[in-house]
Amino acid sequence: MANFASDAGKKAGEFYTPAGVSTLTAKLTKSKSGARIYDPTCGSASLLIKAAQEAEDNNFSLYGQEANGSTWALAVMNMFLHGFDNASIRWGDTLRNPKHIEGDALMKFDTVVANPPFSLDKWGQDELEDDKFSRFSGGLPPKSKGDWAFISHMIESAYEGTGKVGVVVPHGVLFRGSAEGRIRKKVIEDNLLDAVIGLPANLFFGTGIPAAILIFNKGKQNRKETLFIDASAHYVSGKNQNELLPEHIERIVLTYEDFKADKLIYGVIEEKYSYVAPYKELQENEFNLNIPGYVDTFEEEAEINITEVQKEIDTLEMELAEVQKEMKAYLQKLHLA
Repeated sequence: MANFASDAGKKAGEFYTPAGVSTLTAKLTKSKSGARIYDPTCGSASLLIKAAQEAEDNNFSLYGQEANGSTWALAVMNMFLHGFDNASIRWGDTLRNPKHIEGDALMKFDTVVANPPFSLDKWGQDELEDDKFSRFSGGLPPKSKGDWAFISHMIESAYEGTGKVGVVVPHGVLFRGSAEGRIRKKVIEDNLLDAVIGLPANLFFGTGIPAAILIFNKGKQNRKETLFIDASAHYVSGKNQNELLPEHIERIVLTYEDFKADKLIYGVIEEKYSYVAPYKELQENEFNLNIPGYVDTFEEEAEINITEVQKEIDTLEMELAEVQKEMKAYLQKLHLA
């Protein structure tokens, strides 16, 4: 599947999440025994399968939905090949027509993971102003950017009090204003945001832009801090895409686990890598989640020795004068000839 995606170019991003990103997302949302695991934009189901493989034990159930018919067929085949014959993978538009329903409400899940299409245009805003599933209580995202529509669906699909959500997003989700800013504010005020993790650029098929993983936790209770990790400089260069190695993934996961265990206090946890922000700081920053606003990765430039630089300039000017003198002599000879 990875080789197929590598050869497919731009279209690959529609059906395949890179293995390192899938593994990281699955580990950050590790499912407990008996969990319902759901991916509302499952593509070929690579992320959903990884979430299953990272679960506490083999006692889980898998659910997915995919809008593209041929990709949906690929997901069903992928599930069969991995031995998950009982997975419920449905075909349809998750936002306009969610297929996993219980009664008149969305089915609820313990773990919800997804790599939705980045900033999807025409995602269905006009049709969902009066959404019968009440997914957009924080407001409707803009017509041309469906990121927060998918996130809102995922949060609403997670069990109250216990559900976990892991979603891959473009960085614009962290700081764009207007409707998206209002939704972001509501989600943070509701104490749902657990972590913001910045990833390296060029990890994904079809786009070189860097992405982030957002972790939402509907069981934070009284803990109102948010963890920020800047892992953008931690990767290995690959032939077509950059890659996350196991040690890069482990470092992120261990930092997040320490955060969940209340081992990390407010402020800088690791220089140029991680930071824990209290709710008040997010509020003071007007709920902007842009990672450099919390994790300082500024590198000071080396001091310039003006005297040495001037000496180098003088030397270069002398050499240039010699070259010009030689060129003039050659030109004179050519003219005499």
